[in-house]
Amino acid sequence: MKPTNESILVFKFGGASVKSAAAIDNVIDILKLYADRKIVVVVSAMGKTTNQLESLFDAALNQEKDLFISRKEALHAFHIEIVKALFSDDVYETIKNKINLVFDEIIDFYNEKSDKSRGQRYDSFVSFGEHLSSMILQFKIRQDLNKSLWSDARKLIKTDDQFQRANVDWPKSIALIKNHCQEELDLNRIIVTQGFISSNALEETTTLGREGSDYSAGIFAHALDAESVTIWKDVPGMLNADPKFFENTQKLDRISFREAIELSYYGASVIHPKTLKPLQNKQIPLYVKSFMNPKDEGTTIDVDTSNDHMIPSFIFKKNQVLFSITPKDFSFLIEANLSDIFLKLSKAKAEINIMQNSALSFSFLVDHNASKINSIIEQLSPSYEVKYNTDLELVTVRHYDQKTNEFVCKGKKILLHQRTRRTARFVLGS
Repeated sequence: MKPTNESILVFKFGGASVKSAAAIDNVIDILKLYADRKIVVVVSAMGKTTNQLESLFDAALNQEKDLFISRKEALHAFHIEIVKALFSDDVYETIKNKINLVFDEIIDFYNEKSDKSRGQRYDSFVSFGEHLSSMILQFKIRQDLNKSLWSDARKLIKTDDQFQRANVDWPKSIALIKNHCQEELDLNRIIVTQGFISSNALEETTTLGREGSDYSAGIFAHALDAESVTIWKDVPGMLNADPKFFENTQKLDRISFREAIELSYYGASVIHPKTLKPLQNKQIPLYVKSFMNPKDEGTTIDVDTSNDHMIPSFIFKKNQVLFSITPKDFSFLIEANLSDIFLKLSKAKAEINIMQNSALSFSFLVDHNASKINSIIEQLSPSYEVKYNTDLELVTVRHYDQKTNEFVCKGKKILLHQRTRRTARFVLGS
């Protein structure tokens, strides 16, 4: 796609990029680098607001009034402090009143008696974070860059009724996004909308799953045939390992959609797994760039596969539990047994990270979650001998060699390992 001033850019700003007044000023500076371009800005909740709303949500459901009030007031003060630092007194008063209305709704939620499901109430409640951040950012853009428009993503991205992990109704969403955004971008140049949130056919708020703001950006880009998507993060690009677990990380300058999807599948946290497919379908490149150094190249993700093998990538998943099960009657694990095992694991809502079987045993790895562990044992123990190990880690190495494998396993006990041509995976204990 040949870039023109008429083509559309989609920018996604996560919580870290709008966590303070200084961070929002920095977003404005980034947008100034793209003067006269049409941009859809998809923004997450500020800082750790979603986490705080989740704790408020739990306090409301448990009717812990003092805890609810103290957390609500802290979150309110956080947003007010940012607005006060960003705007003159008259504009500040206008935005403060709008923020107060949102927090009035939060208070109403505590007092509300509802027969709605927990998931439905959760989606409605956590959407306050994106509402607040997008409203504040749009006011700042309109003040400093003139033409901009706030748009409600819930009126544009339509989904089914699968609360907390909704499935997009693509035909409806594409039509709504095109009809709204193409006309409004001609008038306003910048549209500010929300990541993560959407709505069903009854206009009830749904969400696309945690970290779903990346996915929202992909949806807008696909619908608008955008020139590109840029995800602005606090890292220089997509790294070959999480710096929390790995000291000598390297930036991946360019990888393919295929490689990025593989890394996401194995647990790499930079890109939401659902983000890539709608971009790949239309060959829309994705850039991962630093909001601290916006002129640096960052990482390009596109159709080119020639660089995929250049640098090994490491994905670490901590706090894992390895189950090993054996039929109590010592029967072979034929297809019928495996079908029974998977049915029971589905009932336990177990999400398997790796699995392996022999004639008499079946092993699988899951994230540590006390309630799910109990549910797995409850489902499997009537028919199988169940053993498990905790405090393990799963290490995945893409484009491995013997040296890298020896490095990640050094000083560890290998409980299970698997290798394909491009990927080695190790379940490790102390």
